[in-house]
Amino acid sequence: IQLVESGGGSVQAGGSLRLSCEASESLDRDYCVGWFRQAPEKEREGVAVIGIDDRTIYGDTVKGRFTISRDNAKNALFLQMNSLKSEDTSTYYCAAKWGVCGGSWYDPQWFAYWGQGTQVTVSS
Repeated sequence: IQLVESGGGSVQAGGSLRLSCEASESLDRDYCVGWFRQAPEKEREGVAVIGIDDRTIYGDTVKGRFTISRDNAKNALFLQMNSLKSEDTSTYYCAAKWGVCGGSWYDPQWFAYWGQGTQVTVSS
């Protein structure tokens, strides 16, 4: 499976961006898919995932501000980011793993498939 992100850019604090991830095959039945981010000199962290049953899980730092969704007909995954803060500045990655998301959804080591990343910069 191949993943390609788009939609990153620069925005002022308080603004919004919508990231997209296009997959080379259907994601709706077999994969937990989601978004991770990594800032310079920091570890990659889980942002949000959506599971086989459409259950969504969010990291504490983005709850209430970000929304993950997908369009199964287009093999696409999205991340709507609102009320952006300077600390949201990172490279954002789309990722997928076979099976359920599970309790360790936030751990990137369990995800086998990754996009190339898209940069999001939030200025204060």
